[in-house]
Amino acid sequence: MARKKKFVVLGLGQFGGTLAERLNHNGCLVTGVDQSRECVESLKDSLHEAVIGDATERTTQENLPIADADAVFISLGGTIVPSLLATLVAKELGAKRLIVKGHDDEHGRLLKYLSVERVVFPEIEVATELADRMTWPNVLDFLPIDPEYSVAEITVPTSWNGRTLADVNLRRNFGVTVVGVRDALRDTMTVFPDGPFVLNDDQLLVVIGKKDELERLREVK
Repeated sequence: MARKKKFVVLGLGQFGGTLAERLNHNGCLVTGVDQSRECVESLKDSLHEAVIGDATERTTQENLPIADADAVFISLGGTIVPSLLATLVAKELGAKRLIVKGHDDEHGRLLKYLSVERVVFPEIEVATELADRMTWPNVLDFLPIDPEYSVAEITVPTSWNGRTLADVNLRRNFGVTVVGVRDALRDTMTVFPDGPFVLNDDQLLVVIGKKDELERLREVK
C-alpha cells in the first residue's frame, strides 16, 4: 500500500483552507495551523491534525511535523512580515519543500532569497489562465515546468485535419516537440508519435516548448 503524503498548511484562510480541503480529498494527511479557532474548527473534518496557534512562532512549529512533511505550504495574510517569519522558521526546522503564497513582487523576491521552491500568486495565476483560455480556446491545459519551458495540451487545428505530423512539422515551424497524441473518443494515448502519424480533430496534442513558441501555436486555426 502506498504511503499517504503528508503536508503542513500554515494559515487556513480562503487559499490555505481550500488547499487543505483538496489535499484531504486527494487522500493526503494534512496538518493545518491558524490563530483563528473558527478557521480551524470549520476545517477539522479535513485535517489529520488541527492546531490553533501562531505559525510565526518557533514554539508552534516545533510541535509540527515540519521536517517529515512532503511539503509545507504557507498562506498568511496581513503584511509580508508574518509570511517571511513563518518561512524562515520552517526552513530552519528542516522543511523539505516550501510553497508560499506571495503578496507582491517584493515579497516574492525576498522569498526567493530564502530558497522557497515556489511562490504562488493565486489571483494573478487564475486570471492569467482564464484570459489565456478565453483567448485561445483550443488550449485545454498549460503547465509550466521551469521558467523557460511549458507543456500544453491543444486540440488539433482544423487546418491540420487529415495531415501527418511530418506535414505540419511542428519542430521546424513552431519550435515545439510533440510528446503525445491523445484520442479523445477512444481515450487512448500515443506517446512520441512518428512522422506518418495522421491527425484528426478528435485528437489532442501534448507538446513541449518555450512560452513564445507555444503562444504562436495557440493562434493556429
